[in-house]
Amino acid sequence: MNNKQKLLIVSDFNADNLSAYLNADQDTQGVDARTAPFGQPAQVLLDGSMACWEDVRLAVVWTRPEGVIDGFRRLSQGEPIFQSEILDQVDQWCVILQSAAERVNAIFVPLWTIPAWDRGLGFIDLKHEQGIAAALMKMNARLLDNLAKVPNAYPLDATRWLRSGGESAAAAKLWYLGKIPFANPVFMEAAKEIKAASQSLLGAGRKLVILDLDDTLWGGIIGDDGIDGVKLGGHDPVGEAFFDFQTALRTLLRRGILLAIVSKNEESVALHAIENHPEMVLKKENFAAWRINWNDKAANVIEVVEELNLGLQSVVFIDDNPAERDRVREALPEVFVPDWPKDKTQYTTTLKSLSCFDQPTLSGEDAARSKLYAVERERRSSQASVASVDDWLKTLNVKVTCEVVNDQNMQRTIQLLNKTNQMNLTTRRLTEQELRDWLADERRQLWTMRISDKFGDLGLTGICSMQVQGDEAQVVDFILSCRVMGRKIEEAMLAILQQNAQRRGVTKLVAQYLPTQKNNPCLTFFQKAMAPCPSDENRFVFDLLEPSTFPECVTVADGAENHE
Repeated sequence: MNNKQKLLIVSDFNADNLSAYLNADQDTQGVDARTAPFGQPAQVLLDGSMACWEDVRLAVVWTRPEGVIDGFRRLSQGEPIFQSEILDQVDQWCVILQSAAERVNAIFVPLWTIPAWDRGLGFIDLKHEQGIAAALMKMNARLLDNLAKVPNAYPLDATRWLRSGGESAAAAKLWYLGKIPFANPVFMEAAKEIKAASQSLLGAGRKLVILDLDDTLWGGIIGDDGIDGVKLGGHDPVGEAFFDFQTALRTLLRRGILLAIVSKNEESVALHAIENHPEMVLKKENFAAWRINWNDKAANVIEVVEELNLGLQSVVFIDDNPAERDRVREALPEVFVPDWPKDKTQYTTTLKSLSCFDQPTLSGEDAARSKLYAVERERRSSQASVASVDDWLKTLNVKVTCEVVNDQNMQRTIQLLNKTNQMNLTTRRLTEQELRDWLADERRQLWTMRISDKFGDLGLTGICSMQVQGDEAQVVDFILSCRVMGRKIEEAMLAILQQNAQRRGVTKLVAQYLPTQKNNPCLTFFQKAMAPCPSDENRFVFDLLEPSTFPECVTVADGAENHE
């Protein structure tokens, strides 16, 4: 089935080459790009009735500054003009962008650029008030300020794309021949970033980096060279490169990307080095899981993924050994295995160039995720000393704080809605504005679940929603992060829905499961928790004349009168 998102390119130049690169791959999860008539971006953006807007979910608005900001055009031609007038025109342009943003899921706006060969006023171009480079910087700053107020607008750094084209990135001949302002390498880089952004909005960003150790996190073989013999930090150029690579990985941690280890080594020796080498940036607590043994790495990757309750499509595998990369790439095609440089000094730049970690938002839960998984290892250790799962759950002191969705938790709610795959009843994806519009109907309600236990706060990890139609309440969203599944939180969420439906005076609660390749755990839960409908095995019904019961091992609390 083709799940490509319809994407419209709006520009003041011929963008057919960009459209061609966006449509070049066969990925059914990619984009289906089309171009609007070029040369009239304002008219296209303002007129949503134009045929080119039909079924469009994404838009790219890529313009030249002189093409849409008349003050900048006049400035670039040497006319004296106040910068305040130019910035007022930028504000007006942003009003037009906002009007278009209201009809799509997301709008991507590349920042304005000028060709490298345009020197403006020469070396005083950044100093003089009539300099075009100075004006462009202020224009882009104003553009960013305005777009920050539009939740589904995403500015993109087009200067990176131009750098990829080198000296010929903006060739005048292309413009005169076909009104094409950029060379193909620029459009290729732009297409790559736009594709990554569109996939990120669908929750397709990678969540876990699985790393080798020897010649990957440090230089040399720890089993042969010993802790004092490996290259890491210090005044050695290769050691310094490994130190910087670990620092870059730590930056990913702070963005919510998990780290794990799969290495052929003696576990005790490797963990000793991680904990005791004075130049190690990453410590044991920074890794969500590890398999350090002599087993097949593909099998170890599967074990790590299962332990963390993730999917293989969430994984990036990094190993200096091309044979090991080929083994994982062939055995586990869902895992992304990037080609890795032989030159150790290129590790950091290669990592930072990857677009697979892109995500549309960052939240406090993202920054704390690695710590949460480290604490999870303590939970698993405590389970080993308890006779049964039920007994273990009672010792955890799980608490669910239920809150209505609000401005404070909206960003995290949107993240869960668009990224969670396994415990997800309908897997619907919405922008923040679409969710707010949906909730404007008083028949609809959505609650968030913040989870904690004796080991600490697990953050906002669940959401559920329902809408009342006639004598029944329909479950619309039932979502729980994979890292807290299987602790009776699902049962508590269902009881919350049942209780609120009863308060609405309806007679039954209905859940319609929409299957995907990844959400079978949700089906398994509802098969146990609710009665299936005889005519539809994916439809489940709860008779609200029966009392709603909360699991004994979970405490449910209101976040300020939120069940009503």
